[in-house]
Amino acid sequence: VQVEESGGSEVQAGGSLTLSCTISGFTLNSRPITWFRQAPGKERQGLSCISATGNKQYYRGSGRFNISRDNAKNKVYLQINNLKSEETAMYYCATLAYSTPINYCSGKEQDFHVWGQGTQVTVSS
Repeated sequence: VQVEESGGSEVQAGGSLTLSCTISGFTLNSRPITWFRQAPGKERQGLSCISATGNKQYYRGSGRFNISRDNAKNKVYLQINNLKSEETAMYYCATLAYSTPINYCSGKEQDFHVWGQGTQVTVSS
């Protein structure tokens, strides 16, 4: 079971970015994927989760985040609109080592076992 993030870059404040999470070793209809971020010196924050059935939950972003997935490509996406400088951080996707109930989602770091290396997003003002 593995996940790998990509798509991070430097963007201007107010811009948009779409991050990708590519999975392997499991299927997206077996467990949730949650996006997190961690800024230097700060705790890791849960942003958004998509369940095995495709139900979406948002924990931050005030409507600026959109999580989606492409089962055929084994990818989960996080679109972030109107980026703010304080959102400069390493962004991670995570999942569990085993299948879950189909509607399970979580934004808590301790609930996840499998993490990628992260992709850096830098927002310049």
